[in-house]
Amino acid sequence: MSGSLRICNADDAPRKHDHVDIVLDSGKCVRFNDPRRFGVFLWWEPPAEQHELLRYLGPEPLSGRFSGDYLWRRSRGRRGAVKNFIMDGKIVVGVGNIYASEALYMAGIHPARAAGRISAARYEALAAAIRDVLSRAIRRGGTTLRDYVNSNGNPGYFARELLVYEREGKPCFQCQAPVRRKVIGQRSSYYCPRCQR
Repeated sequence: MSGSLRICNADDAPRKHDHVDIVLDSGKCVRFNDPRRFGVFLWWEPPAEQHELLRYLGPEPLSGRFSGDYLWRRSRGRRGAVKNFIMDGKIVVGVGNIYASEALYMAGIHPARAAGRISAARYEALAAAIRDVLSRAIRRGGTTLRDYVNSNGNPGYFARELLVYEREGKPCFQCQAPVRRKVIGQRSSYYCPRCQR
């Protein structure tokens, strides 16, 4: 979201929204900053996968456990919007609102389409698009739209490459139709009415 971990000197004064310091023997400090308070900091000794907050999470999209076939199998019988489906952390982790809109555009899938009504081949395209958009965003340091900065305090530059997100009324890069915005699951969703079915 908008929180971060950064390394600083242990005696550096905390900034607004700094909540946790882990002071290292070196005199450095790992500092947790969370302006929107979506994060949590817990001490847990057993394997992380056993913690109740992590136990039911879906696979990381850049891992070998994530695939189009996996998405297709998990989507069977689901009537809800595919955008909500791929943003559900129990299905797959790390696909936020921006990246979901971008990946669905790249795969040519309308964000409101029922998750259970998408073919296996289209889920292969969607899984590839999710991996692509996340990999490119990581290489660009994330997506700064307003206040996001990385652990070094620098903005992310992926916003310069967005194809549909926050481009309502602007022409689609493929067909020139105006990009539309629709609220799905209480989140703004951006899509091309011609390219996405």
